[in-house]
Amino acid sequence: MRRFTLAAKVGAFTVAMVVLGYLIYRFVNKTAGSEHGYTIFVRMADASGIAQNSQVRVAGIGVGTIQSIRLELGRARIDMRIRPDVTLYEDATVIKSSSSLLGEYYIAIAPGTQGLRTLHDGDEVKHVIEAATTDELLRNMSKIAEKIDRVAGALANAIGTDQGQQNMKDILSNLAEVTEALNQTVRENKDSIRNILTSVETITEKGAPQVDRILDNVRESTNEIRDLLAKNEQGKPNQTGEVREIVDKVNRASTNLEKTLSNLESVTGRIDRGEGTIGKLTKDDKLINEVQGVAENVGEFVGGISRLQTIVSLRSDFQFRAQTVKSFVELRLQPREDKYYSFEIVNDPRGNTSIQDINVQTTNPNEPGQYREIRSVTSNTFRFSLQFAQRVGPLVGRFGIKESTGGVGLDFVVLDDRLELVQDFFGFGETVLPRWRVFLSYAFVKRLWLLGGVDDILSYDRRDYFVGLNLRFNDEDLKSILPFAPRP
Repeated sequence: MRRFTLAAKVGAFTVAMVVLGYLIYRFVNKTAGSEHGYTIFVRMADASGIAQNSQVRVAGIGVGTIQSIRLELGRARIDMRIRPDVTLYEDATVIKSSSSLLGEYYIAIAPGTQGLRTLHDGDEVKHVIEAATTDELLRNMSKIAEKIDRVAGALANAIGTDQGQQNMKDILSNLAEVTEALNQTVRENKDSIRNILTSVETITEKGAPQVDRILDNVRESTNEIRDLLAKNEQGKPNQTGEVREIVDKVNRASTNLEKTLSNLESVTGRIDRGEGTIGKLTKDDKLINEVQGVAENVGEFVGGISRLQTIVSLRSDFQFRAQTVKSFVELRLQPREDKYYSFEIVNDPRGNTSIQDINVQTTNPNEPGQYREIRSVTSNTFRFSLQFAQRVGPLVGRFGIKESTGGVGLDFVVLDDRLELVQDFFGFGETVLPRWRVFLSYAFVKRLWLLGGVDDILSYDRRDYFVGLNLRFNDEDLKSILPFAPRP
């Protein structure tokens, strides 16, 4: 069977995604809501970023639409049509929430307390929480950017220049070479050094009598030359001067030889007694083992840094039912091919939902003295993930924290890691049913992935469909900075 070319694969995958997007649109169009229901309104000081016909949500779920926005009594009046099956109470609260980082907003409503009067057609929601304006956010971001700029400037002055990076690489390279050479020398030459010192000691012991005889012969020779010079009767100055010069050189040579032998005997004695650095290396096994252990540890540390891969992933998904964009920033630390550690920050338009079980005591005679409230609180904050992943063949298992809740995952990776089927199971405690997300991802070009799937499959009300793009690459510069990051 002939293999498809890359262009054919991309074309087939694109056609499949277009058909899937059309089917999802038809499904969302039929289930987006109903024109029936009741109308309520709210007055807000700032309605910027809110568009007509956008969604009204309760706990992140669409329950209605915005019919009109107009100015009334110096404030923005927003009329909302709510589905008839959704009940709101007189202490309901409205807040303007951000749906993405692009300045888009939607109206979120907290239903209120059960047992109070319900809202009907034409009623006003009087409890409003005013969100921070764009100017305030920009001022805060400006302050944060100023602090980041100071930190980046300090880091750039230290290691951000080409010379700093080159010095860092040279230091690591030299350290690796020195430790490897030290480790190799100590391991290979331990017995050789001991044998050499033993041989030197043996030679000095056996050669001492012969050196003494050589010195006696030199003394006899010098005496004979002195007698020869004294008995010289021919009166030839040149010959006499040459002989005296030769004799002086022989005397100096013999003196230097005696000093050299004395020093050699002193050095060999210190080595044999275990004195000095070389003596300790030959006598102290504990010191030898410590030096070897330090060298091995340094070698393992430098080797681990050189093998580590720092993979950065930037991903954005478009969710059809929510009509919003969900963003992900992920950093993978991968010391080996079969495992990695994942750190992820997520901007989820649904927000971060928590369940609160509250016991209330009241003195209101119209209410029970003590009653229990279960509240679902959704805050517009970032979610984070921290997971450990282990790969066995084409399967990759993940465990840890997924989007600020406990979660697990199972991935199926084939076609030279270009096609991935990803499953996430998390969100325990946020709702009655946990979130189950499945999507298919394909790398149609190098480092760029096209993906599509279904989120929150088990919940009919919260189920959504999405497509997205993922940019994934290995950042070598980030790996060189990690050894110098501050430790907690």
